[in-house]
Amino acid sequence: MSGPYVIRGSVSLPEAELLWRFSRSSGPGGQHVNTSDTQVELRFDLERTEALPPVWKQRALERLAGRLVDGVVTVRASEHRSQWRNREAAAVRLASLLAEATAPPPKPRKATRIPRGINERRLREKKQRSDTKRGRSGRDWH
Repeated sequence: MSGPYVIRGSVSLPEAELLWRFSRSSGPGGQHVNTSDTQVELRFDLERTEALPPVWKQRALERLAGRLVDGVVTVRASEHRSQWRNREAAAVRLASLLAEATAPPPKPRKATRIPRGINERRLREKKQRSDTKRGRSGRDWH
């Protein structure tokens, strides 16, 4: 593996808590695909991990609730022909998934009023457009 996978700041995925499983990938690939286990399944026990700060862990558990099975998040990778590259892809995917899930919530939107001048200008332009279109009708022509 190419070192620790950073989630955010100094927090990274602990190698000891990652559970790897390998299987044969589906799809085309000739004779090689029948003999090599290139598909990678990476599991990370989010519920029991001590690597994440408690606040991040709670946030991730709430946001990833639909993806978790018994508190474990699973990521699969089979787009590459080599197991090594699929391992890299799965680890990067898991790290980015956790980074997104542990991100702080966005700041609430601050409500602002539309300035009166802008509203008046919009109504004035609307009236001008209306007069222009009304002037095109042939009602007043004899």
